[in-house]
Amino acid sequence: MATANEPSVQPVPDLPWWKGAVIYQIYPRSFMDSNGDGVGDLPGITQRLDHVAALGVDAIWISPFFTSPMKDFGYDVADYCDVDPLFGTLVDFDALVERAHALGLKVLIDQVYSHTSDEHPWFVESRQNRHNAKADWYVWADAKPDGSPPSNWQSVFGGPAWTWDARRGQYYMHNFLSGQPQINGHNPDVQDALLGVARFWLDRGVDGFRIDALNFMMHDPELRDNPAAPPSDKPRSRPFDFQLKQHNMSHPAIPEFIARIRALTDSYDAVFTVAEVGGDEAEAEMKAFTAGEDHLNSAYGFNFLYADRLTPGLVCSALAQWPADKDVGWPSWAFENHDAPRALSRWCAPEHRDAFARMKMVLLMCLRGNAIIYYGEELGLTQVDIPFEQLHDPEALANWPMTLSRDGARTPMPWEAGAACSGFGSAQPWLPVGAENASKAVDRQEHEDTSLLAFTRHAIALRNANPALHHGAVSGCSAYGTLLDLIREADGQRVRCLLNMGPEAISLSDASGKTLFAGNSATPDTLPPYGVLILET
Repeated sequence: MATANEPSVQPVPDLPWWKGAVIYQIYPRSFMDSNGDGVGDLPGITQRLDHVAALGVDAIWISPFFTSPMKDFGYDVADYCDVDPLFGTLVDFDALVERAHALGLKVLIDQVYSHTSDEHPWFVESRQNRHNAKADWYVWADAKPDGSPPSNWQSVFGGPAWTWDARRGQYYMHNFLSGQPQINGHNPDVQDALLGVARFWLDRGVDGFRIDALNFMMHDPELRDNPAAPPSDKPRSRPFDFQLKQHNMSHPAIPEFIARIRALTDSYDAVFTVAEVGGDEAEAEMKAFTAGEDHLNSAYGFNFLYADRLTPGLVCSALAQWPADKDVGWPSWAFENHDAPRALSRWCAPEHRDAFARMKMVLLMCLRGNAIIYYGEELGLTQVDIPFEQLHDPEALANWPMTLSRDGARTPMPWEAGAACSGFGSAQPWLPVGAENASKAVDRQEHEDTSLLAFTRHAIALRNANPALHHGAVSGCSAYGTLLDLIREADGQRVRCLLNMGPEAISLSDASGKTLFAGNSATPDTLPPYGVLILET
C-alpha cells in the first residue's frame, strides 16, 4: 500500500484544464455491453462512468464508435457524423456526454483524418469515374507502363499501398487496409469537409479530439519511391518495415492544416487536441504539430508503447525531448493503448507484476505532460493470448504468427469476478476476458485498500495535489542503474521522484525531504524492488 501526505503548496487554478490532465482511454467494444450482444457500447460506457470518475481523472477518450464496416474496428469510418448501430445512437452519445460532464469529466473522441472506409459515400462517389465532384478527394494514380503500381510504397498491414480499381482504371492508395482508402489531404475541399466533421462533434459538446495517424494525412504528390531502410537486427514481418517512409507520409504541409484545426477549436471553449504520431521521425513531427499557439495542444508518440523494457534511461531520454521551453509543445504519455501490448506483459516477469504495476502507475503520474491510462490498466490487466481461430485483428491475421495480436490488449473489462462474462455483459463477449484478468475484476479491488485500483487513485490524487507533478518543469533526470531520480518544479514547489525500476533493492543515502508518497514499502533509506518514494525538497 502507498502512504501519502498533504503537499505544502496547492495547484494554480488558472491553467487550461488539459495541461497536466490525466486522461482515461476507453475502447468501446470492450468496456461494457449493455444490450447483451457481446460487444461494448455507448450506454455501457455511460453506465460505468462512476468508476472512471472515482479514479480522479480529468477526461475520457473514446476510441471510434462511428458508422463503419469494422474491417479495422472503427478506424475505417463510413460516416463521420453518426454512431454505428453496434454502439448505439446519437441520442446515446448525447446522454454519455451529459453524464460525463455531470461527473466532472471532459469527453475526447477520436478523429480519423488520414483515411476513410471504402464504404464512405465520399469514396463511393470518387471511384465512379475520373470527373465527378469528389474525383480528387482520394489519392488516385495511373499504373506504370507495365501495369505495376505507381510507386513502391507499402502498407502498414502488409503488401503494396496501392489497389487497382477497374471503374476508374487507376490505382488508389491506402497506407493501411485496402478497405481504408487514403484521403487526399492536400485538397482544400477535403480539409473543409473534415473541419465540418469536427464542428459537428464540437456542437454536440465534446471537449476535444485525439487525432489518429495524423502524419499519414498527406503524401508526396510526385509519388516518388521510398528508399530502402538500412539493415537492421530487428525482425521484419512486413514489407513496410523494409522502407524509409519518406514519401507516402509526413508531408511538410500537414502543419498548415493543423493550424486550421486549431483555429476552429479555439473558437470553442476549453477544447483540447492531441495527435497520435508514429514513424521514423516521430519526435520532429510531434514538435512541428504542436509548435507555438497555432497548432495542436499536444501529441503522443510511441516512446513507451512498443518499448521492450522500461528503464530509467528510456524515461530520461523521452523527457529530454520536451523541455519547458516557450516554443516546445506539451507532450502526452501512454504506456498502453489499443494498438500496443499490455505493459505488464512486456516489461516484467509474472512474479513481479503486482509491485511493478504500482511503480509504473506512479511513474506515469510523475512524467511532465498529460498521462493517458488505458482502460483496465488501473486493475493490472495483462495481455491475453488469443488463439488464431478467435483472432479479429486484421494486422495479426495478415502477418500471423510474426505480429503480436492487438486483440490481446482489447479484451473485455472485468467488472465482477464471479459473474458470467466477468460482468461485461450477458452474452459471450467478442473476445475472451482471460482467466488472469477475470481475477482482477473491479468488484474484487473496489473495497480493498491494498489493491492496485486503490493505489491508482492515490497516485492520481498525488499528481493532482502537487503542482510540481501536475504541470511542473523537469529540472533534473538521472539514471543510476535501475534507479530513476527525477526532479520536477513549479509554483515554488520542488518534488523529487525516486523510483527503483528493477527487482533488487537499492540503498539511499541522500533522500532527504518531506515524504509525499511511498509505495512498495519504500523508506528514505531503502527502495525495495520497484519501490517508489516521492519527496518534497
